[in-house]
Amino acid sequence: MYNNLSNRAKTIKPSAIRKYFAVPDDVISLGIGEPDFDSPACVIEAGVHALQSGKTHYTANSGLTELREAISDDLYRRYRVRYDPNSEIIATVGCSEALFLALAALIDPGDEVIVITPCFVAYQASVLLASGVVVEVPCKFENNFDLDIAAVEAAITPKTKAILLGFPCNPTGAVASREELQKLCDIAVAHNLAIVSDELYDQLVYGIEHVCVPSLNGGFERTMLVGGFSKNYAMTGFRIGYLVAPAPLMDGAYKIHQYLIMSAPTIAQYGALAALENGQEDAKRMHDEYDRRRHLVVDGLRSIGLPTVEPKGAFYVFPQISGTGLSSEDFANRLLEKEKVAVIPGNGFGAGGEGFVRISYATSYEKIEQALERMGRFVKSL
Repeated sequence: MYNNLSNRAKTIKPSAIRKYFAVPDDVISLGIGEPDFDSPACVIEAGVHALQSGKTHYTANSGLTELREAISDDLYRRYRVRYDPNSEIIATVGCSEALFLALAALIDPGDEVIVITPCFVAYQASVLLASGVVVEVPCKFENNFDLDIAAVEAAITPKTKAILLGFPCNPTGAVASREELQKLCDIAVAHNLAIVSDELYDQLVYGIEHVCVPSLNGGFERTMLVGGFSKNYAMTGFRIGYLVAPAPLMDGAYKIHQYLIMSAPTIAQYGALAALENGQEDAKRMHDEYDRRRHLVVDGLRSIGLPTVEPKGAFYVFPQISGTGLSSEDFANRLLEKEKVAVIPGNGFGAGGEGFVRISYATSYEKIEQALERMGRFVKSL
């Protein structure tokens, strides 16, 4: 059988998350980063209406005009950054496509991309798919997973082309401060670097502000901003996101999108438009419930002896498990086997992830209570 795969395909590691995606019914899954809420009623109704009214054809490559206008208005309302709907916004197939488009538009083979870790599992793979070189700069537990600005600057070489970061952070729940992000922009300006900023969880922050990187001094003209609807509006299955950037940067991404995708799913675009127009109350309701669960899981993990930095955003927590004497994978596998609780090994999220596991609290309060009880029993047995 022919199996002469490309080096690219051989090099990319399987996702650390997919292994824990399909679990038996008797397992409590704290592994998958998917809201346990249904999409808002207005979103579902918009999708159904689109189907029933025959809106099943291609849209413009960059998406529905009214959706791009709504995204532009939403970003201006919340962050005072303004993008031209006609030349600076593309509706994409989830944030995954937006992330790839940004990197493919920016980097040439051999260009280095500084990746702030621990990070979403797709970051390194997306850089490799775009023929770039990954340079990981870890955020540290002892510093509350804050950005290490000095380490970022020390990692820059003549081959560095861009910095890739995601705040609020998957998997740590960290939220970067305005001061930290401004320093990062200053570094990017000084070294003429692009920034790819994944801000998918921008509405899921707790007691702290989310800072949009393009809103900072020097940030707008060099940042490609990734955003979407999957997490804020519980629309994972719609596969709809967006990429925004100044026109000179967006031109390359637009051409790649034309050939790679054509246009994002039409029905999903109408759902996204409804989310922006009528879904804010639903988003706020989900946010508040995540906040309630956040307190439960942090207190619970600390009470069973797992040191935990309080997450300020997203719906993840990243407890330290190295004190148990187990590696991240051993801890996750044995917890699944003995107590039927699924978590994700931290080493799958890049440098700085070993010795931790990722826990998603995008599941019910009651299931989290049960899972914490089982985890406490497991840790005690060690």
